[in-house]
Amino acid sequence: MTTLLYVPGLLSDARVWREVAEGVGGGFVIADVTTQNSITAMAQSVLALAEGPVIPVGHSMGGRVSMEMARLAPERMAGLVLADTGHNALAEGERAKREAKVAEGNADMGAMVTAWLPPMVGASRHSDAALMGDLTEMSVACGPEVHARQIGALINRPDAGASLGGVTCPVLLLVGDEDVWSPEPQHREIAGMVSGPSDVVVVEGAGHFLPYEKPEAVIEAMTDWLAAQDLR
Repeated sequence: MTTLLYVPGLLSDARVWREVAEGVGGGFVIADVTTQNSITAMAQSVLALAEGPVIPVGHSMGGRVSMEMARLAPERMAGLVLADTGHNALAEGERAKREAKVAEGNADMGAMVTAWLPPMVGASRHSDAALMGDLTEMSVACGPEVHARQIGALINRPDAGASLGGVTCPVLLLVGDEDVWSPEPQHREIAGMVSGPSDVVVVEGAGHFLPYEKPEAVIEAMTDWLAAQDLR
């Protein structure tokens, strides 16, 4: 049996993927990537959650973890789903910006999240008090230690683009049309770099937290793709 391995992103827990995972159904596990110090360690821990063929389903940082899983165990990949993510190595000036966020979180996690979160959500959803409140609570609850550990992993991340050519399984890329952090062109770049068949689905009215903002659209896209690729 093929297992769907859902991987949350930065300052996220299982709730980011819960509605999607339950809606898509089948055998699945939602991973915890809050305790590991590197993208590779995260990938190894997620791979250990199931035996046999898997389909990593990663959001944001979780997408990078999923691509690393494909590099580490290509023979186990039945498919790959990447949502609102990127493939590039550390950019010039990125380290300083990320370290500044860590310092802000160490000083006042609530204030840091209040400033960080809105650009991560589609502008059309900023007035949704329930959604913004839930995401704020989740991110603050992760705490400054998890934040610092995950930022360290991202700063020292592998260049996923260097290994994408070795991805021969089917790949589904999902992105919100209002995602300003990991915009659509990044996903089309990944689609062009993998060796297997790839599909890009752009969801209207969603930002970087697409799986939480528009779970119904993600469920539909994944269900259709799994059927089309004969993975169900």
